[in-house]
Amino acid sequence: MSEKNREGKRTAREKLAVEREKQKSADKRRRALIVGGAVVAVLGLAAVIGVVAANAGKDDDTAASGPVVAPSGAQGKDGLAIPVGKDSAKSTLTVWEDFRCPACKSFETAYRPVIHELTDAGELKVEYHLVTLIDGNMRGTGSRNAANAAACAQDAGKFPAYHDVLFDNQPPEVDDAYADNAKLIELAGKVDGLDTPAFRTCVEKGTHNGWVAKSHQAFNKGGFSGTPTVLFDGENIYQDRTMTPAKLKQMVQEANKE
Repeated sequence: MSEKNREGKRTAREKLAVEREKQKSADKRRRALIVGGAVVAVLGLAAVIGVVAANAGKDDDTAASGPVVAPSGAQGKDGLAIPVGKDSAKSTLTVWEDFRCPACKSFETAYRPVIHELTDAGELKVEYHLVTLIDGNMRGTGSRNAANAAACAQDAGKFPAYHDVLFDNQPPEVDDAYADNAKLIELAGKVDGLDTPAFRTCVEKGTHNGWVAKSHQAFNKGGFSGTPTVLFDGENIYQDRTMTPAKLKQMVQEANKE
């Protein structure tokens, strides 16, 4: 083989080797880009999941937090219950309610007459706990603002009457009308002696917002499934499909005979 041919073959091998090295380098860069892109995608997904998880863990009530100012005469653990009736009553009805909750209004409409009868007679004591479940489900602040206004009414010694007015005038669940403090003050005009400068200031400043938030937190910690939650001497009776106002009255009267 001539020197010229050997040189030509060597040059061809060298060119082939160079091309192979270039191909390897290109493959490495491509793999690096793929891996890098996958890492970025995973990190991006993790970031999205993190944001979703963080938002899911947020409690809307935290925006309403502040000083926990219990209304006058509040009782029970952490002063979260507004009592109606005589402390000497042998039976206690514990009611967890939301002023935006349609089911709560239905309960009030059906049971209010017998509850008033029994509390007025000193046979039953009712402990009302106010929650903001609908605010969380439907968005808004009507549950909170109405609960604060009811607590302000308790300060004025007018809670039972104002409580009933709020349910009697409850807006549709999707209508956050009770977020408007002016509406809550307007409804106070239906209760003799409630619409005072002190009441208005309490409503407008959200004096009891922190207390309402704490009450709702207690509802969550209690593991209750929804509103209303109604307990008779600690037993959940609202889940009893056979429960009626007449049956509740009979239970109270039997308890008072013991």
